[in-house]
Amino acid sequence: MPAPVMLLASGDLRLAANQVCWPAQHDVEQALVRAIEGLGFTAQRAHPFDAAKKHGFLDSQKGGMEVFRTLDAEAPLIVVEAVWQYSHHVLPGLTTHRGPILTVANWSGQWPGLVGMLNLNGSLTKAGVRYSTLWSEDFTDEYFLSRLDAWLNGRPVVHDTSHVRALDGLRLPAESEALGVRLARELKRDKAILGIFDEGCMGMFNAIVPDRLLNPTGVFKERLSQSALYAAMRGVPAEEAQAVRDWLGRAGLRFATGANGETDLTDDQILDQCRMYIAALRMADEFGCDAIGIQYQQGLKDLAPASDLAEGLLNNSDRPPVRSVDGRVLYEGRPLPHFNEVDECAGLDALITNRVWTALGFPPETTLHDLRYGEPYNGEIGRAHV
Repeated sequence: MPAPVMLLASGDLRLAANQVCWPAQHDVEQALVRAIEGLGFTAQRAHPFDAAKKHGFLDSQKGGMEVFRTLDAEAPLIVVEAVWQYSHHVLPGLTTHRGPILTVANWSGQWPGLVGMLNLNGSLTKAGVRYSTLWSEDFTDEYFLSRLDAWLNGRPVVHDTSHVRALDGLRLPAESEALGVRLARELKRDKAILGIFDEGCMGMFNAIVPDRLLNPTGVFKERLSQSALYAAMRGVPAEEAQAVRDWLGRAGLRFATGANGETDLTDDQILDQCRMYIAALRMADEFGCDAIGIQYQQGLKDLAPASDLAEGLLNNSDRPPVRSVDGRVLYEGRPLPHFNEVDECAGLDALITNRVWTALGFPPETTLHDLRYGEPYNGEIGRAHV
């Protein structure tokens, strides 16, 4: 009898998120176990359900390391995800695991398991860890089962990559190539600054671009602190925050508000987001930032409402004016590109996209986020959740 396949589930740091998402994770794990057993193998969890916390996720880097200390380093291992997860919970142990590693996610719009798995995949790739990866809607389809069978029996997991083209084979029209060369030379000569409000959001090792790779493009990091942003928010006068909300009201934006700050969007929360918007612009101007990324998830989540409104406004040309202390309208008539959750890869993309689209005369607004789920719709691939 082959050794059992060990299952790990990396989760969120936040207890409430883990508790809410656990039933979906449990269902996915059971479906995966049935698939494994149907192919003549056995599986067992490498860590137990925590009755006190009411979930079975690894919810910290510390907890993940403790599990790997007692895990057979040669055992076949599957990291299975039906939810968003923090990759650093399991990444340290995976970097030294000698047995075969498979990452698996469900294909569902309920919770972003596929996004969580892809984040882990990116981190493993960056860390130079060998692994295979699979996904499925219900873990009964032939595509999934045939490749799972291959992995269980020590064979490669092969995916169709015929759509991939070598970049050096790409040929642009001469005019487009000339524009790209000009913009690249300008960026390397004049340089640009990414404002990083606390690096490494939610364990996203893959979202941190090493300076030695980033700097040759002409882009440099200004490492800023969310605590400084929060202090700046607290210094924004109430009338300035209200002026931003009033501008949004005149522009036609309507907020569905309530009185319960735990379940509703409240008026005070909206004003705090307006303060964040103002403070972020002023700090960006102070440090000469060409784009900024606010982590939010750790630190600010315990102090302020979600940063979504501020982020959306920053990425737009048509937005409430904010003045510096000396009276200048900051970043007037243009976005200050914001990269969600301090994803520096998205930040570099947003910065370059902004400059290319501006040079082409296109509206420069952009937002870069994850595609969580897509499926055929009326015979075409046309419906997606983000």
